[in-house]
Amino acid sequence: MFSTNSIQQLHALNEHADIAALCDVLIDCVDGGASVSFMQPLSLAKAEAFWQDIAASVLRKERILLVAREASGVIVGTVQAVLSQPENQPHRADISKLLVHRRARAHGLGAALMLAAEQAARAAGKSVLVLDTATGGGAEPLYERLGWQMCGRIPDYALWPQGGLCATTIYAKSI
Repeated sequence: MFSTNSIQQLHALNEHADIAALCDVLIDCVDGGASVSFMQPLSLAKAEAFWQDIAASVLRKERILLVAREASGVIVGTVQAVLSQPENQPHRADISKLLVHRRARAHGLGAALMLAAEQAARAAGKSVLVLDTATGGGAEPLYERLGWQMCGRIPDYALWPQGGLCATTIYAKSI
């Protein structure tokens, strides 16, 4: 079981160690079939470009980036709270890219990351959170257990990383 002590907010990314570890987590999740915006095979160059864009967004304070570390210090999970929203939605944040390396799953890490993201969003003045997840991708029971309310499903929303259409389920939570 992971504790909230293993969750850390990154205000800047170490160009080598942090980005390399985050790339490993992202590539592992995509290889494992997670529909998280990328197709298989996900190249290291594409993963690095993604995390460099996220690092720039973090520096602009548009999002909160949380990571979970093993006892050795290696990043094995991550989630983001996207704070930058349209001007008529200053009270809302999107939860994005909950990723847990397959070797670190089934120990409560996803739940710990989600609870930390909620706490960080609340501290940033947000009161409504929204997320979407691949329908049938495995994360829905976690979100529902944590009190998220299913708002609906959109058929044929995206592609699975190996190909083929998948629906998405939209969730919201007041915090």
